[in-house]
Amino acid sequence: MSSWTRWHGPAMARLWGFCWLIVGFWRAALACPTSCKCSASRIWCGDPSPGIVAFPKLEATSADPENITEIYIANQKRLEIINEDDLEAYVGLKNLTIVDSGLKSVAHKAFLKNSNLQHIILVGNPFTCSCDVMWIKTLQETKPSPETQDLYCLDENSKNISLANLQIPHCGLPSANLAAPNLTVEEGKSITLSCTVAGDPVPNLYWDVGNLVSKHMNETSHTQGSLRITNISSDDSGKQISCVAENLVGEDQDSVNLTVHFAPTITFLESPTSDHHWCIPFTVKGNPKPALQWFYNGAILNESKYICTKIHVTNHTEYHGCLQLDNPTHMNNGDYKLVAKNEYGKDEKQISAHFMGWPGIDDGANPNYPDVIYEDYGTAANDIGDTTNKSNGTLPTGVVDTGREHLSVYAVVVIASVVGFCLLVMLFLLKLARHSKFGMKGFVLFHKIPLDG
Repeated sequence: MSSWTRWHGPAMARLWGFCWLIVGFWRAALACPTSCKCSASRIWCGDPSPGIVAFPKLEATSADPENITEIYIANQKRLEIINEDDLEAYVGLKNLTIVDSGLKSVAHKAFLKNSNLQHIILVGNPFTCSCDVMWIKTLQETKPSPETQDLYCLDENSKNISLANLQIPHCGLPSANLAAPNLTVEEGKSITLSCTVAGDPVPNLYWDVGNLVSKHMNETSHTQGSLRITNISSDDSGKQISCVAENLVGEDQDSVNLTVHFAPTITFLESPTSDHHWCIPFTVKGNPKPALQWFYNGAILNESKYICTKIHVTNHTEYHGCLQLDNPTHMNNGDYKLVAKNEYGKDEKQISAHFMGWPGIDDGANPNYPDVIYEDYGTAANDIGDTTNKSNGTLPTGVVDTGREHLSVYAVVVIASVVGFCLLVMLFLLKLARHSKFGMKGFVLFHKIPLDG
């Protein structure tokens, strides 16, 4: 009974953990190729016997190949070739070393999916002097590595030739030439691009259109190709289109950027929010850059240092910003309309803004805002277009100076009230004085009547 108790609890947990650890190492060992050692991030193949005949690949039961950052291969005389798909699973690979092995050729697309690859060392391999290895020479010339590698290949006489001095007839980089007569097009229109490629060996031609939204189709005949884009979307403005020529030695490409013109659209306009300043946020799309104009209660809003348009983020043809108001009061409550316009059209949207209640009146949510007052603070330039009215002390047509009108009315009412009150007081005093005088006179007359015996 005591032994049973002893093997339960923490002791038993540690035993089971050890067992699972052994099983994990055993499974990893089964997944690792013969003559290699594997860990979660590294593959090391250095045992020449029996050696490997193909590039090491981890089985599905092993650690995730994406986590492998280093592969080291040495003394593997039976490894002669690396194919295009041998390294595609190792997307996290940073360092690749293959030395003193039997490598004769490496496919020029072998590292296409290894975007994190930083160092490649291929010293001590008997590459065959052919066009198949010229891409390695080109790679060294165009993308020099910090490590200096003296790579050699064997000619038909088994003589070592430096790869840097290797010359192979009819083996060179291709070229691509893209013809685009006009890449500025209106939304909804169509456009056709043409491309010509050349090279020896004869290159393949293909189009790289990225994530193009518009409908497109291409036709290719030998060294000629065309790309037809129809019903062009405004979302494709700024996209890059490339014609690519590719052969054994490498590739070349010619690229252009697509520019799409379209009418403005106000995609976002909301009620004001308060931060350091009050802000009426908006988002506008348009190309060419749209001019913005604000209206306040139906009249043109003159911008100034107190009320002005600010653009905070620009994303090619999209503008994110706000109408900024410094310390607005109840006098700024009302309807604000934004109009965006360019040569292809315009769009407008309106919101109602309520900053605070009138003095002495409860600041409740009241959709029926009272008449508001707007003072003309002057003019200021718009961030993405001069949309202000230029004025020199006089209001532009259509702008209502309601502030001055209200002040004048208030002044007249106050003065009239004071004058009326004074007149009432004077009338009251005069009437009181008249009654007092008549009373005294009557008393005197009464006492002057003679008495006859």
